[in-house]
Amino acid sequence: MSEEKIKFASLGLAPEVLEGVNTMGYEHCTPIQAAAIPEILANKDLIACAQTGTGKTAAFLLPLMSKVLEKPSGYIKSLIIVPTRELAKQIDDAIIGYGYFSSIESIAIYGGGKGENWNQNADALKSGVDILVATPGRLQAHMKMGYVDFSKIDVLILDEADKMMEMGFHDDIMQIVKVANPSRQTLMFSATMPNRIRSLAKDILKNPKEINFGVSKPAANVTQTLYCIKEEFKPDILFHLLKEREVDRMIIFTSRKSNVNTIVRLVKKAGFDAEAVHSDRTQEEREKALIDFKNKQVRVLVATDILSRGIDIENLSHVVNFEVPSDAEDYVHRIGRTARAASKGEAITLISPKEQYTFSKIESLFGETLPKGELPQEMKEMGFEYTANAGEKPSGKRKPNKRKNFRPKKSGSSNSQSSRGRNNN
Repeated sequence: MSEEKIKFASLGLAPEVLEGVNTMGYEHCTPIQAAAIPEILANKDLIACAQTGTGKTAAFLLPLMSKVLEKPSGYIKSLIIVPTRELAKQIDDAIIGYGYFSSIESIAIYGGGKGENWNQNADALKSGVDILVATPGRLQAHMKMGYVDFSKIDVLILDEADKMMEMGFHDDIMQIVKVANPSRQTLMFSATMPNRIRSLAKDILKNPKEINFGVSKPAANVTQTLYCIKEEFKPDILFHLLKEREVDRMIIFTSRKSNVNTIVRLVKKAGFDAEAVHSDRTQEEREKALIDFKNKQVRVLVATDILSRGIDIENLSHVVNFEVPSDAEDYVHRIGRTARAASKGEAITLISPKEQYTFSKIESLFGETLPKGELPQEMKEMGFEYTANAGEKPSGKRKPNKRKNFRPKKSGSSNSQSSRGRNNN
């Protein structure tokens, strides 16, 4: 028997917020939204653990927006702390969308922007704002100037709390908590629940309600495929995948920032428009790349783990792990970029012999052995593959002399993938 679907209209959200939800085409809640929204509206502290792509951003934004509409202006009413500027920007954009029919004012404060943004942000902090979204480091910089007042704040939210702990933001968070209104409502959202998160929750939450959904598991509608290949042949396999898959949009994750631009060049040779997203690019460059990707002006993004959390892109057909992430939870977040909500997607991981042990830990986390992809016979015969105990060298077959046999030609060639893979919008 299927679970009963709960409508947003039944949860007591403010009419202005509900109108924004309806305009965006949403009628029924996801499970975490149905569980969290009533608790937040009831002013309870909350610790919620849910896998990526379950709708947790709306789970805290919609009730928060309903609550701030009830309060007079003139002070900072609520604060959402997030680990990255990309997530801060996305949450602020979501507030604008859901709050289109309301008078809610929000601002996102994060590093990497232009100098004039500092003065704009400082003015907003001094005069007050309904919802402040901020990264810990940049917020601390403003706090040191003496004009930030959190003494009246009504709601404090920590989003991606586990990621912030991994990034070393514990002390920054505790300094913010120390000066925040002690009678505030505090909400913590995390994709995982290690001991350090439970310890943090104990320190800053009061008798919290706990909600758990699918901890450390990928969405059920993600098809996971592995290719066990030697490191030097990963570019060849990548081009083979671009040629064979029907790619609507794809994110290729690499663990090494130095690889990003190289992979972008290789993908472009396959006939796909591609952009890079990593910490060395300016904020404006990163935002433009994301906007172009969302608008399908670019089909492929090549990124470090800066994009593995909190970025919501609809109809992302593929995620490729060019390298295996060092942490099993990062794998969950990476592949969680696809198959969001009710959509389907494929997550492909390229595993070299040196990465075999790391990936075995990921499989242990899931409690299952994930399926291996089938390569063309010619690639097998030329020694692209390996077995878990085969070592680095191919077993008896020579290495290919010309990898271009397996890579699509540059744009403008007769290769059919060039015309199909290139963005035609």
